Amino acid sequence: MPRTFNEAPNAPSAIGPYSQAVEANGFVFLSGQIPLDPGSGTIVPGGIEAQTKQVLENIKAVLAHAGLTFSNVVKTTIFMTDLAHFQIVNGLYENAFRDAKPARSTVQVAALPKGAMIEIEVVANR
Repeated sequence: MPRTFNEAPNAPSAIGPYSQAVEANGFVFLSGQIPLDPGSGTIVPGGIEAQTKQVLENIKAVLAHAGLTFSNVVKTTIFMTDLAHFQIVNGLYENAFRDAKPARSTVQVAALPKGAMIEIEVVANR
């Protein structure tokens, strides 16, 4: 039976009927993180740079709750509402993942929950 992770400290609670992360067969699947401030539950102000930093912090918090780090991540998917911001996102992403280079997809979408500019989901492996 899959193990679920919820209520990660320093990460926003799920805003719908889903878990922050689910572990199955040694893989941990994180639900997509949007730039919600964990305290207020609102989108952080400040544009794509601030939003990307918050998303990465939220991912870091959920990974830590599951006993993992960015080095455990094997696949990411980045959803952006405007690929014109790709270089900014890519630089922040590279800084967060450092030497880890998981497989990645990046796509532009029409809209994201709560008006977010970015959402990132990850799959990690123990």
